[in-house]
Amino acid sequence: MAVVRVFLCVLPLFVALVSERFVPLAAFSQSLDSDFTFTLPAGRKECFYQTMKKDASLEIEYQVLDGAGLDVDFFISSPSGQVLFSDYRKSDGVHTVETEDGDYMFCFDNTFSAVSEKMIFFELILDNMDTDEDPDHWKEYVHGTDMLDMKLEDIMDTINNVKARLGKSVQIQTVLRAFEARDRNLQESNFDRVNFWSVINLTVMVVVSAIQVYLVRSLFEDKRKVRT
Repeated sequence: MAVVRVFLCVLPLFVALVSERFVPLAAFSQSLDSDFTFTLPAGRKECFYQTMKKDASLEIEYQVLDGAGLDVDFFISSPSGQVLFSDYRKSDGVHTVETEDGDYMFCFDNTFSAVSEKMIFFELILDNMDTDEDPDHWKEYVHGTDMLDMKLEDIMDTINNVKARLGKSVQIQTVLRAFEARDRNLQESNFDRVNFWSVINLTVMVVVSAIQVYLVRSLFEDKRKVRT
């Protein structure tokens, strides 16, 4: 029991020491990504704003998931108001902007449609959005690196590469889910349309058959009056 007590007392100290040494290693430069899905009513335009820093990168990818025509107008403008990219009546698109300090505006325009609302998915990927902290400030927390066979910079590069690839995998999976949602909405719309016209055709066939039977029977009816 004494050994167990000593172990339980030493364990928190060991965890705290490890956390103090290695938690700062997580403060690497990384990309920030987020995705949104919203409904754009007919005849409306919705705009969004993103604050960016100089020498950063803004990538936006959008898709129309549902709605008649699966199309929408899109444009993105710089903090000075200059239109950088514009798409007209497109179902999807990808744009990348090298940014400066300020707020970037991107808008989805459905004013050309009077009756059909659109469901839109878009994803933002922000690169080089580093803080003003020194990227090498973590080195003061690490000691004894001369005794390691592999340099700490090499370990960091490997971790960053793995993290970047995992982030890319998540991004691709998100885009694939958006494609799947759009295809499902399109299939369900076609299914409802086929069922509607099938009912219409069946009704017309029944009415035409009834009219034909009535006309054929009327040809053989003896309408002459019989006198007794």
